[in-house]
Amino acid sequence: MSALELRAVSKVYGEGAARIHALRDVDLAVEPGELVAVMGPSGSGKSTLLTIAGSLEEPTSGEVSVGGVPLSSLSRNRRTALRRRAIGYVFQDFNLLAGLTAAENVALPLELDGTPARAARSVALEALERLGLAERRDHFPDDLSGGERQRVAIARAIIGERHLLLADEPSGALDSVNAESVMRLIRETCAGAVAGVVVTHDAQLAAWADRIVFLRDGRIADQTAAPDGPESLLADPTR
Repeated sequence: MSALELRAVSKVYGEGAARIHALRDVDLAVEPGELVAVMGPSGSGKSTLLTIAGSLEEPTSGEVSVGGVPLSSLSRNRRTALRRRAIGYVFQDFNLLAGLTAAENVALPLELDGTPARAARSVALEALERLGLAERRDHFPDDLSGGERQRVAIARAIIGERHLLLADEPSGALDSVNAESVMRLIRETCAGAVAGVVVTHDAQLAAWADRIVFLRDGRIADQTAAPDGPESLLADPTR
C-alpha cells in the first residue's frame, strides 16, 4: 500500500481569462521508506502538489490517498486529525507560532493529539537536539535566525509517528553545511516506514532522494532515480 498516492490530480485557480492550471492530471505514488524529490521551474506546480498531498487544499479533480485512505472520504475533522497525526509538513515560511518557544512549537502537534505536556516536551527536546538546537529550546521564533527557525520547523515535522513527511524547500534558509545535515536527517527519517516528498531547486540536495520527479507546466515531465542513490550519501562520512 502506497503511503501517498495522487491519481489524475488537477488543480485550477481562477476563472475565465484568469484561469490557471497549476496541476494537470498528475499521477504519483510514494511508498513507505521512499524519499522523492520534486524539481521544476518556478510556477511548475511544485508547492501546489505538496499542499494537496498534505490535505491543506483540495484538488479540482482527481483523488489523493494517504495510507490507502482517500482524503475525499473523510470529514473535515477527520482530515485535520490525519494531518496532525500522520503528516509532517515543513513550510517555506516556517509557520511557527511567535508566542511559543522552540520546544513548545515542536511539542504542539503531540499535545493537540492528547500526549501529556511533559512527555511531548521530552520528545520535542530530542528532536531539537538531533538538529543542533538543544541550547535554543527556550527561545522564541523572533529570537532565532532564519536557519534556526527552519530547523525548528523540521523538528516539529519529524516528531511522533508520522507516516508522511512533506517539505517545501527545507534547506532554503540554510547554509550548505546545515542544508546537508537537514537532508541527511530527512533521509534517515524516511529510511524506516516514513514516506517523504521534498520540493527543492538544488540538484545536489535532490540526490539524497530515491527518485527525482520533474514538473513542468503542472505535469510530470520526467522522473528518474537519484544519480548515485541515497545509500552512497549516507555511507560517505565526508558528506
